[in-house]
Amino acid sequence: MVVVMKAGATPRQIEGVVAAIREFGFSAHVSEGLERTVIGVVGSASGRDEVMQAMLALDAVDRVVPVGAPYKLASRVHQSARTRVQIGPNCVFGGETFAVIAGPCSVEDEEQIVRTAVAVREAGATALRGGAYKPRTSPYSFQGLQAEGLRMLAAAREASGLPVVTELLDPRHIEIVDAYADMFQIGARNMQNFELLKEVGRSHKPVLLKRGMSATIDEWLMAAEYVLSEGNAQVVLCERGIRTYEPGTRFTLDLSAVALAQQLTHLPVIVDPSQAAGRANLVAPLARAACALGADGLIVEVHPDPPHARSDAQQQLRFDQFSEMMQDVARIAAIAQRQPT
Repeated sequence: MVVVMKAGATPRQIEGVVAAIREFGFSAHVSEGLERTVIGVVGSASGRDEVMQAMLALDAVDRVVPVGAPYKLASRVHQSARTRVQIGPNCVFGGETFAVIAGPCSVEDEEQIVRTAVAVREAGATALRGGAYKPRTSPYSFQGLQAEGLRMLAAAREASGLPVVTELLDPRHIEIVDAYADMFQIGARNMQNFELLKEVGRSHKPVLLKRGMSATIDEWLMAAEYVLSEGNAQVVLCERGIRTYEPGTRFTLDLSAVALAQQLTHLPVIVDPSQAAGRANLVAPLARAACALGADGLIVEVHPDPPHARSDAQQQLRFDQFSEMMQDVARIAAIAQRQPT
């Protein structure tokens, strides 16, 4: 449920409502708007009626709204205003901006990642992606450079000025990844790794949460709820394609999920056309479609020499292809009154 405070409620009154909620054994999440403060109440179903009655009896409470969706804090009922998530000085997800994260699937050496970082920045990207820890279907495939790859990402950030987004696979790696990354990426395979979600929720570092390849929209938003419920409100959702019967592409990009998620949640929603397509020649068309639809940004795989990439060679763009795609996206963003950050 969501407790809506009366306009003009004082900080002391808000603290009193929060204390009352906690006395019932529930957690309280405060969201301050321009005119009113709302408090999300999270906990088990038992005892909710008693909490609701107790809240309604308080003078500073305007109303109590039951939330039908299983996700409370991610719901627009809890927060009507769009959440803005910022990493670095110029990369903002949400609002009127259109952010683009770009870089190679895997960090392979320092020259590769630094060269790519400078190239994508010059083309208009606002953040750098690169995998240091790589989840692979085969245990014999390249698993990433790990700690050394993180150091190389830091060197690329220094050279380009772009904030770093990189995937986190294991709660045991949080401390070292946190030292180098500006944003944690939780990949599709880990979307329902609930212990990992709890840990990044406690970290208070921005989180990019990809939709699982077989996950429903509700399951995706419930995964975000795990992060939010631990106190981390800086979550960006990413649609990266789902598994269907169609073998022509690696996955099927579900653009309807982007539009629906933006209606259901206040969190920013971006699109990964590279993972969805699995083919470089489809990345730009899908990116243009995502921008026209109203997505909050993109995450795109770019490599200086795609045929020789150590992972996902077939779906990574060359520098010139990425630059051309960015020009197209900029034109569409302008029509949609969205500006690159």
